[in-house]
Amino acid sequence: MDPLDEVKLLRARVGELEQRVEHLRVSRRVLMNLLEKVEREKVVLVHRLEKENVRLQRDNKRFAKWIFSKNREIVELQEKMESYPQKA
Repeated sequence: MDPLDEVKLLRARVGELEQRVEHLRVSRRVLMNLLEKVEREKVVLVHRLEKENVRLQRDNKRFAKWIFSKNREIVELQEKMESYPQKA
């Protein structure tokens, strides 16, 4: 093979490799941007879910207190009914 042809082939190969490296750089930037976006969205989602969890716990506590008070009323009413003399 002629040395000039070999040099042309090598230069062409170098050009291809440089293009591939540039494409890889662009791909890497795109992937890094996507990763940063996903991380930001994850932080927002986790924060929203934590707030929702606090709200649900608060509502659950309030409901449990309400149920407990209603149960106590039922017990008191049952005790009153039992303390009245039975009619025959």
